[in-house]
Amino acid sequence: MRELLEYLAKALVDHPEEVQVQETETDTTVVLELTVAKEDIGKVIGKQGRIARALRTIVKASAVKNGKRAIVEIVD
Repeated sequence: MRELLEYLAKALVDHPEEVQVQETETDTTVVLELTVAKEDIGKVIGKQGRIARALRTIVKASAVKNGKRAIVEIVD
């Protein structure tokens, strides 16, 4: 899931070298914290949060396949 989120985020931003994903895992939940360059925050969030919602949906679908629950947080 971490690699999937990192791949998708790098495809969206202008500074892919600054994309970082921090993963915290418990028994049933995975928390992924996405950090991007300050000028790329808008590209990851999108208009009215549509891109962020799409990223969360894709990662959640991947997590369900592994029997887990995923939470994606975009860090400023």
